[in-house]
Amino acid sequence: MRETPAPPHPHGSPAAPDIGQVLELLEIAWERGRGTLSTAPLSAAQTRVMYIIEREPGINASTLGRRLSAAAPSVTRLCDRLQAAGFLRRTPRPQDRREMQLELTDSGTAHLHGIRHRRELALQQAMSRMAPDARHALATGLSALCDAVSEPTQSLGHRETA
Repeated sequence: MRETPAPPHPHGSPAAPDIGQVLELLEIAWERGRGTLSTAPLSAAQTRVMYIIEREPGINASTLGRRLSAAAPSVTRLCDRLQAAGFLRRTPRPQDRREMQLELTDSGTAHLHGIRHRRELALQQAMSRMAPDARHALATGLSALCDAVSEPTQSLGHRETA
């Protein structure tokens, strides 16, 4: 059964879907792929921590907290759970043994590899059912969205012009 998003809101542009419609489409896509795209047995937050540690091996908890915009107790709990699952290793930093560095274990790296592999296959299968121009539009749109997300944050609803 194909789900159709709600019609655009009256204040949305006729040339492009409004934000609500885009969010609804993303939610439908994620819901349909929930089984294939799952990060189980980890939560999304724990998986995000693992991605950060993979990119920055040896990161310490306070830097990790800044990357996550999370308080120290939350970061500690996330790391405790990952360590208990066998995905994270904490070791004293050689330069300062009071500070702990975080690294993925081989099991943690393998788990991330499995998540990526399942997601790549699912995306490849879905995109193979799309017309070439739709695949190109998707890639172009996602690239533009990533660029926009990485722009400095400004107050909501107000973009400064040069």
